[in-house]
Amino acid sequence: MPDLDGWEAVIGMEVHAQLATRSKMFCSCSADYLAAPPNSSVCEVCLGLPGTLPVVNRRAVELVVRTGLALGSEVARHTKFDRKNYFYPDLPKGYQISQYDLPMCLGGLIDVGGRQVRVTRVHLEEDTGKLLHAGDALHTAAESLVDLNRSGVPLMEIVTEPDLHSADDARDYAVALRAILRAIGASEADMEKGQLRAEANVSVRRRGSDLLGVKTELKNINSFRALHRAVDHEIRRQVELLEAGGQVVQETRGWSEAEQRTFSQRSKEYAQDYRYFPEPDLPPLELDPAWVESVRGSLPELPAARRARLAAQYAIPEYDAGQLTEEVATADLFESAVAAGAPAKQVSNWIMATRPTLDGPRLAELVGLVVAGTINRDQGVQVLEEAQATGRTPAAIVGERGLSQVSDEAELMAIVDRVIEESPQAAADVRAGKLKAIGPLVGRVVSATGGRANAKVASELLRKRLVP
Repeated sequence: MPDLDGWEAVIGMEVHAQLATRSKMFCSCSADYLAAPPNSSVCEVCLGLPGTLPVVNRRAVELVVRTGLALGSEVARHTKFDRKNYFYPDLPKGYQISQYDLPMCLGGLIDVGGRQVRVTRVHLEEDTGKLLHAGDALHTAAESLVDLNRSGVPLMEIVTEPDLHSADDARDYAVALRAILRAIGASEADMEKGQLRAEANVSVRRRGSDLLGVKTELKNINSFRALHRAVDHEIRRQVELLEAGGQVVQETRGWSEAEQRTFSQRSKEYAQDYRYFPEPDLPPLELDPAWVESVRGSLPELPAARRARLAAQYAIPEYDAGQLTEEVATADLFESAVAAGAPAKQVSNWIMATRPTLDGPRLAELVGLVVAGTINRDQGVQVLEEAQATGRTPAAIVGERGLSQVSDEAELMAIVDRVIEESPQAAADVRAGKLKAIGPLVGRVVSATGGRANAKVASELLRKRLVP
């Protein structure tokens, strides 16, 4: 095992996000390609046929500007598109329309757990097609197929400075960015669907050094867990290689989930390898400052600001606020349930533990029944599941199923006395000061009532009987 204590990882992130547009970047084909038969959502433009001309998707430009403003970037007044030249079967034109020296947005910051990660640039480009290699169910081992439905879908790239230093940092950054993109409506950012692709540039250096080591770029990552594992493995691989006297090669490496390791794919290209030049078929873009300000004014409350507000306004832990603000709908549900009268901390606990699909007032009703002692937590989970499945209110389900807890002391005392009589050893242990033994007695009281006894009241009655 490599000794990591003397080394520091240096990580920059490149994240590609498919933008939430109805049509593709430069043509009118549908951008909803996932359910379409292969090569059916295509036209002359996205197939790269000779003589076709691209037309810029205005909504895609707006979503990139929206993202840049949310990150605190400087939105360019003047920007343009460039041709990125390389040859690969999933790139029908032989080049990708992207942005090089004049990206749409420059600079910015992303809050990651209270720490600021610097954004280098945010730019707009088109996606490539998708290759299906040997081993897929659709074809034989001797074939590779290409599906161009994804070709031309609007793609936004967010690049950071090398401000991250661990696998935890890389994962937390990707999670924070996804929350922002979803909050502002720029992208659904679902990694498993390929709508968010996180690529980590990883290098290591001796701790205390200011020099940057040789970096590798990690690709083929389709979940936050895989991102964490890939970065962690790559850090260890590089440290082990250097400690053995070897050298890290600048290259692109893939991640094998099955083998839990990174593997070499190809040598890493440099910018000059792509022979960038201005896209001749598209005019430069001039972004009107008044329009940019109108986009700024339409931004919602961002996750970091909402996280801080929820913690302060509702007196809940910062951890809870962070979990609630990962999704806009989850934070909305929390605030709706609290507004309906439920205690904030209890609502937070229920949301984090069960991920309910009830609306706010019904969740508040359920939490209220548990807090009031009408039903216990286990019964509450059952009621939640039935309410979600049937659409009936929690109160109606409790009434129909007779789930209300027994809290009447007179009724419970008779059961407590019977349980004490039937459990002489446990009762003797409690009388002798072994208070942990009261737990099994409470369980027997609850069991004797078919799970309806209020456990708190039962515990208090047992203490009255057994504790001097």
